[in-house]
Amino acid sequence: MPKPRTPNGEKNLVSRQLIELRKQNHYSQRDLAYMLQLKGYDMDKNVITRIETNQRYVTDLELKALSQVFKVSYDYLIDGPGDDPQK
Repeated sequence: MPKPRTPNGEKNLVSRQLIELRKQNHYSQRDLAYMLQLKGYDMDKNVITRIETNQRYVTDLELKALSQVFKVSYDYLIDGPGDDPQK
């Protein structure tokens, strides 16, 4: 069974937000990978690259890890800053 993709063929919904958050915080991909590893998540620079370039799906554990590092909600990672239905 084929894995789901967005209408644009993307493998994840967080790539744009991840790039933006990483740049806002002045983290390189290697810096981010190191921070994730310190929190106990097995993600290296190549994983970050593949997520940002939409070549890789993101697991729920990875989504949780990214939200912890950047101190943002899952919704923010998936939908971005302007799409919060609770506002």
